[in-house]
Amino acid sequence: MPFLGQDWRSPGWRWVKTEDGWKRCEPFSPALEDGNNQLNDMSHTVIITGDGENEEVYSTEDCEFAAKKRKKDHFRNNTDSQCFYREKWIYVHKESTRERHGYCTLGEAFNRLDFSSAIQDIRRFNYVVKLLQLIAKSQLTSLSGAAQKNYFNILDKIVQKVMEDQYNPRLIKDLLQDLSSTLCILIRGVGKSVLVGNINIWICRLETILLWQQQLKNLQMNKQVNNGLTLSDLPLHMLNNILYRFSDGWDIITLGQVTPTLYMLSEDRQLWKKLCQYHFAEKQFCRHLIPSEKGHIDWKLMYFALQKYYPIKEQYGDTLHFCRHCSILFWKDTGHPCTASDPNTCLMPVSPQHFIDLFKF
Repeated sequence: MPFLGQDWRSPGWRWVKTEDGWKRCEPFSPALEDGNNQLNDMSHTVIITGDGENEEVYSTEDCEFAAKKRKKDHFRNNTDSQCFYREKWIYVHKESTRERHGYCTLGEAFNRLDFSSAIQDIRRFNYVVKLLQLIAKSQLTSLSGAAQKNYFNILDKIVQKVMEDQYNPRLIKDLLQDLSSTLCILIRGVGKSVLVGNINIWICRLETILLWQQQLKNLQMNKQVNNGLTLSDLPLHMLNNILYRFSDGWDIITLGQVTPTLYMLSEDRQLWKKLCQYHFAEKQFCRHLIPSEKGHIDWKLMYFALQKYYPIKEQYGDTLHFCRHCSILFWKDTGHPCTASDPNTCLMPVSPQHFIDLFKF
């Protein structure tokens, strides 16, 4: 039996039985389905226009055309929203096979892994921001038009979250600075077609970035009124223990500006020595010894000097994972359809840089 559709290869139309007989429906969304049902109902009635003097009968073809136009307008009006996929994982393949044609791109992976929801999770926030920063530095030209929209929509949500919660504004300022610098360089090379999309769109995006930077620059931290126990009330050994848990030197400096006691603890040589030993190998900091006036090694200056030459270790509460058995990239708590007998042995955490490297061909 042939398919009843516009294309003989399609699965056919969907039909619903009503009191008036079988009717065709195209459920794209609840709103569209209601609209289509109304149009289907009007396809066999008389529509009165004006003051009731003139009558105009719409044929079934006219109603079908109106339904299709309404569906198209609906999707156009929602182009600013991120593409939604039911599966929060993506199969990473770098070449065509008999089962899979084409290959996976960075933009496709960026669209599929639901980063809009990830930034609402404090464990993943820093991970997503770092990933956006790496993309801003070197991979903007690899993003498709849809991926670009998702990128800037997620960036907008990040900025709004920081403005509301005052959470880690320094990290976002670094991201926007790298992004604006890269865009300024790429826009100058527009004659070489290095960017996907109209140059005017990118200029508007650059203006938006400059506006975000100004908003973050004027950001005022909310003073919390709390009559209970505060950080200053903790004993010295507990404050010192908190400082030793930090893996970022800038966080230590920022915390040291809160009270004179914390400043004294943040200047401890042993604290900065442990930080250098955690991030860098002994051979690395032996090449850049910076003695102080008393002849001792200034470990604080050492840390920031080594940071210019070598990458520091990154810590994240949660990361993407890659299954070596299935070649699937996913968030660990969402899972994926793994066929391995012991899936846990196939999992590998993926750093932001590793994520970028997966899609370099």
